Amino acid sequence: MHLRGVVLPDGEQRDVWISDGRVTFSPVEGARTLVADGFLVPGLVDAHCHPAIGPGGPTDLDGAVVNALADRDAGTLLIRDCGQPIDTRPLQERADLPRIIRSGRHLALPKRYIPGLGIDLSHPDELPAAVAEQAADGDGWVKLVGDWIDRSVGDLAPLWPDDVLAEAIKVAHEAGARVTAHVFGEDALPGLINAGIDCLEHGTGLDPSLLAEMARRGTALVPTLINIENFPGIADAAGKYPVYAAHMRALHARVGELVGNALDAGVAVYAGSDAGGMIAHGRLVDELEALHRAGMTAEQALAAGSWAARKWLGHATITEGAPADFLIYDTDPREDLSALRTPRHIILRGAIIR
Repeated sequence: MHLRGVVLPDGEQRDVWISDGRVTFSPVEGARTLVADGFLVPGLVDAHCHPAIGPGGPTDLDGAVVNALADRDAGTLLIRDCGQPIDTRPLQERADLPRIIRSGRHLALPKRYIPGLGIDLSHPDELPAAVAEQAADGDGWVKLVGDWIDRSVGDLAPLWPDDVLAEAIKVAHEAGARVTAHVFGEDALPGLINAGIDCLEHGTGLDPSLLAEMARRGTALVPTLINIENFPGIADAAGKYPVYAAHMRALHARVGELVGNALDAGVAVYAGSDAGGMIAHGRLVDELEALHRAGMTAEQALAAGSWAARKWLGHATITEGAPADFLIYDTDPREDLSALRTPRHIILRGAIIR
């Protein structure tokens, strides 16, 4: 195929060919022209997504396919799964589904996370060995539960001692894997950041001093803003734990400052919908628009869910020899993110999906 259009992020009008599923800027004899104008955007990236979790909780492989198709049809062509209850390798073998970077299973403690999703370790000291196992089994990422409600204290509390975290993250790094963690509150953050964690999910308890330390260390943030919109409802359902409920409402009230403070500190922020459970699949564009409202320019928000996220995760954009995974739009989504809702074409592995 042959295409001509403005190629993002550079913004240069170029001729692009697809040959054997890959991008080339050299003419391909006999190629048919698919589009002669438009905007070519590297496939969107959902950096916090759970294909094997649906509205009713954990699903089987057939349900995971349905979820992944919903993400794909909304333009997401690369997923970093942030914990899956089942082995999703079969999804990676399907040419019609987004590329998936597997993070294995959530690592937690008994009664300290959503039942059925993760691996419950019997003691915190087991974390380094469990991280080693998940690092060996995944695609370069390991997911920890950094904090969750502790019913014995009635509020969010860290799961892991600082020294155990440091050892576990060291083990992952030695195995060539990166580590991310679910974290809502404040108390778990210093231990996670000082242990050398690579990314934080949600991060609603972050303050400017911690953000400065994240920037110094190169720790990324995936704020999942559309999921944080659920905090008031979570609080309303937590009547038995009034301290926790008040804490969740307070975290929600200050989230409007999170993205702007992170950007000011120099923290890399990426887009993740947290699809699965409380968030329907296919809502990444909602997250990009939420990032825009929270302080990113439209172009920054698009980068956070496209080319910048691809670079962070080690995947190519629209470059010579790269896999042909991109979207074509009639208008410039850097000017109006709502354009992302109506792609003219979705190209995945060199094939026209739409």
